[in-house]
Amino acid sequence: MTDDTMDYFPLFLKLKNQNCLVIGAGTIAARKIELLARAGAIITVIAKEISPSVTDMQVSHSLIIKQKHFEPSDAENFRLIVSATNHSETNQLVADTANQFNIPVNVVDNPALCSFIFPAIIDRSPIIAAVSSGGASPVLARLLRAKLESMIPSAYGQLAQLAEKYRQKVKQHISQPNQRRIFWENVLQGDIAERVFAGQHSEAEQMLNTLIGTQESTPSIGEVYLVGAGPGDPDLLTFRALRLMQQADVVVYDRLVSSQVLDLTRRDSEKIYVGKQRKNHHLPQDSINELLATLAKQGKRVVRLKGGDPFIFGRGGEEIETLVQQGISFQVVPGITAASGCASYAGIPLTHRDHAQSCTFVTGHLKDGSIDLNWQQLSAPNQTIVFYMGLSGLKHICQSLIDHGCSTSHPIAIIQQGTTPNQRVITGTLESLPDTVDRNNIKAPTLIIVGTVVSLHEQLKWFTPLPLEGSNDT
Repeated sequence: MTDDTMDYFPLFLKLKNQNCLVIGAGTIAARKIELLARAGAIITVIAKEISPSVTDMQVSHSLIIKQKHFEPSDAENFRLIVSATNHSETNQLVADTANQFNIPVNVVDNPALCSFIFPAIIDRSPIIAAVSSGGASPVLARLLRAKLESMIPSAYGQLAQLAEKYRQKVKQHISQPNQRRIFWENVLQGDIAERVFAGQHSEAEQMLNTLIGTQESTPSIGEVYLVGAGPGDPDLLTFRALRLMQQADVVVYDRLVSSQVLDLTRRDSEKIYVGKQRKNHHLPQDSINELLATLAKQGKRVVRLKGGDPFIFGRGGEEIETLVQQGISFQVVPGITAASGCASYAGIPLTHRDHAQSCTFVTGHLKDGSIDLNWQQLSAPNQTIVFYMGLSGLKHICQSLIDHGCSTSHPIAIIQQGTTPNQRVITGTLESLPDTVDRNNIKAPTLIIVGTVVSLHEQLKWFTPLPLEGSNDT
């Protein structure tokens, strides 16, 4: 399992008119001095030898330079300390002293001695973006910064200034926080923003004033977005899904939504878990339907985040029926269903000219928990059958297919947590797989694929998940 904890917590520190200390006065120290000066810090430099680059900064940045060796008493009354020397003993002394005084310290190129690190910065003041690799690869952080530099126009700072100028006026006209958020999202992504980017600032202000005057403070009905979250890998989300996830006020999600996908929703959105397991429904389906309608009536934009695709065994149809009956607007965003995603990551094509000319999706249990399917049809040759939610009924599925004409050696695969780093693929036959699954302690969510296409798994598998100790995965 991967460790989800952050090595560093990102913060933006206000250093304007704050005393900061830099130990060292070489080329690297000069770069750190330049950064601190841009933040408005009052900078003291301590070094035995002062380079010309730092000397040149003395006047422009009003540096206080002390040409001496560092001593612990020098660290008192500073807000932040940077050590940029080539002497390991000095760097260690600076780090120990700063920690003793509870002062944030950065020792250049020595993450082990740092309580904070300098990120790669994208400056669009007052918009500031920062990228960090936690000290693991500063070069990679700079490469990512370069990508972001090309994506964020320099005029974004002017757009932020415009928003700051009219923030209070908008707050007076629009009392509801949710409505204000929607208003600003429309402003900052629409024609007014384009005017700012084009340098047409007076036109942008005129349009903004007009738009503010047309706003009503009465709450409006919200909207529901039924979004397919795919089988687990966040890279499989659609662009539209990601956009709606980022603007939703409330996220209603189930147990099949991976934590990595959930992390892509808006940070300050309300998260409501409504996950269901077999015989253990956290919230009954009727209650989920009503919850979506109630939240929308409160003027909220609601993302109903569902694993896979909402219209393939996702009960999405039941949920939007309620919304239609109550006159609530909604959108449906398809997702990559588990059959497509898991089969692809397992190297099992669902159709193949030499193996299967059709593919059927079926659910492994019905509403009452039984498995009552057209076994005669499912046992026909030259097809692929995909069973959703079939783990608990695996033995019954295999035996029913055998009873209706399938060979005991007919290939079958079960995929656990497909498309994720914890994916496991176990292949076998209708006769052998149930016992193999029992021995390997397979747990939901799983997907079962039946058909001779399974025989292609060894040849076509390409995705390499994390190894699991003691597993007999193929």
